[in-house]
Amino acid sequence: MRIGLIGTGRIGSFHAGVLSRHPSVDALVVTDTAPVRAAEVAHRTGASAVGSAAEVFGAGVDAVVIASATAAHAELIGRAARAGLPAFCEKPVAVDLAGTLDALRETQEAGSVLQLGFMRRFDAGYTAARAAVRGGVLGRLHTVRTVTSDPAPPPAAYLPLSGGLYRDCLIHDFDMVRWVTGREVARVYATGSDSGPPMFREAGDVDTAAALLTLDDGTLVTATATRCNGAGYDVRMELAGELDQLAVGLDDRTPLTSAEPQGPAAPTKPWPGFLERFAPAYEAELDAFVRLVRGEAANPCDGREALHALRIAEACEVSRRERRPVELSEIPGS
Repeated sequence: MRIGLIGTGRIGSFHAGVLSRHPSVDALVVTDTAPVRAAEVAHRTGASAVGSAAEVFGAGVDAVVIASATAAHAELIGRAARAGLPAFCEKPVAVDLAGTLDALRETQEAGSVLQLGFMRRFDAGYTAARAAVRGGVLGRLHTVRTVTSDPAPPPAAYLPLSGGLYRDCLIHDFDMVRWVTGREVARVYATGSDSGPPMFREAGDVDTAAALLTLDDGTLVTATATRCNGAGYDVRMELAGELDQLAVGLDDRTPLTSAEPQGPAAPTKPWPGFLERFAPAYEAELDAFVRLVRGEAANPCDGREALHALRIAEACEVSRRERRPVELSEIPGS
């Protein structure tokens, strides 16, 4: 199989390494808007570097992996659909709802395949939590808490292109709430703080956010995120039911210190970032894509799943801006 990779930044470079080692991938063609970076990744992985996305599409590839800047996702998804090529794309489909709906419509009309990169669906902890909830181990679920905390802010230039904290960061939590519980979000109430580095205020974004989600069966969910968690990279989900409680992301590398005298010691090697924490999940999702292209498996996360998560993020943005609860029915695209 010959695969094209568009984008060789941090996540694209990681994907290149995974794809170059995959037994079903015979050749890898990479490109980036920074040619030197693409050449370095190609040299390290044994791939071929070309000068543009157009050259990737013209290189006889069987599928494309899109890890470019977010602003280019929708156009590249459309190009893949028109070329009849299966595509894997890092979330989000687009930075806004209109762009997402247009790209998904083009994919559907072309009858093409699009898998979205929600890697937490392939994480062992989240998978076990889903099985526990769906199997009734916790009893009636009444409370869910999610945490996503980055150890340091991204570069200032990234913020205006990111779509904001809800769309860029919390969207993973929103996807996990749906995937683990099997329920839909009915309404949200969200707020955020920009009291950290000035670059967030300048970008019209927030560095810390919180949202209260009410699911369609009455389950309450709190979702928090921050770009300023100096202790390390912290991603957790806590699920509380009438029979038991379960936590995802709680291990000896969780950057959390107990204040109790008999509590566990502080981690000696806290998670430094998302690539380290979710490396096995990233590898598993690309393996799933290869198997999807080969006709050996169903699509584990198509574009409509990304749309559901984005609609929740959009509702949170409206709630934060207008300081009111927002029904999901108010957001287009249902």
